[in-house]
Amino acid sequence: MPRIGATPFAFPDFHGATRRLVLVNLGAYFLLAIAGLVAPGPTGSALKYLLFYPTTFLHGAIWLPLTYSLVHPTGLILSALFELLSIWFLAGFLEAFHPDAWVMGLYATSVIGTTLAALAIYGGSVMLGASLLTIPLYGCFGGIFGLLMAIGLLYGDVQFQMFFVIGIKARYMAIIYALVAVAMMFGSMRMYAFAQLGGAIAGFAFIRMAPRRGFSFLLSEKWYGMRNGYYRWKRRRAAKKFEVYMRSQGRTVKFDGSGKQLDEDADDKKRWN
Repeated sequence: MPRIGATPFAFPDFHGATRRLVLVNLGAYFLLAIAGLVAPGPTGSALKYLLFYPTTFLHGAIWLPLTYSLVHPTGLILSALFELLSIWFLAGFLEAFHPDAWVMGLYATSVIGTTLAALAIYGGSVMLGASLLTIPLYGCFGGIFGLLMAIGLLYGDVQFQMFFVIGIKARYMAIIYALVAVAMMFGSMRMYAFAQLGGAIAGFAFIRMAPRRGFSFLLSEKWYGMRNGYYRWKRRRAAKKFEVYMRSQGRTVKFDGSGKQLDEDADDKKRWN
């Protein structure tokens, strides 16, 4: 049975989408940490425009679904470290089987799906008239849940070394993470926990609907297909004009549907005389 992390402290390769995700989140952590030391007041005010509040988003802050995942509490170093290591392990594992565009698409879809889940529970509470405390979303656990969902769904029998000691199958590890999020829904962080599950659901939807090589590959293929179709149309049009011209000169030239010249009888020289 395949394993990941079979030896203690064995890390996956650090390249491609894995490196970009880790470095971007790490850079954002240190940037906020330094800003908090230099100017704590303005930094605290700026966080209101980076964290995801459903009410703020509904009032026009459309960038929040992209910025909230880059905010990590500077006072909780272990939490930020756990998030970064989780991205490294999970994204690094998936990148061994999928192109980096697919991994990036999965992560981004899960991050955005987390905010959609938060909006859903907020909107439902408003419709039901419940007094739901609005808790801002921050951190990249929504994206991590999406990556974990992909591994549990596609590579459920792969065995991980949990805490570098305990061997556990990927599907069971995904179930444990989900149960922890469900348990959190009974506490004060219920919106945060529900949103994390939303990231897992978004990851599931991405796996079912996205092309294996990612949406960027699909879009590039569509673009090149349209471009090549345009060139074929120009070639057919030029071939028809050339047929008309050669007919006016008393010569016969024929082309097929793709604009390629047909040579019906190679020994018949009358067509060119």
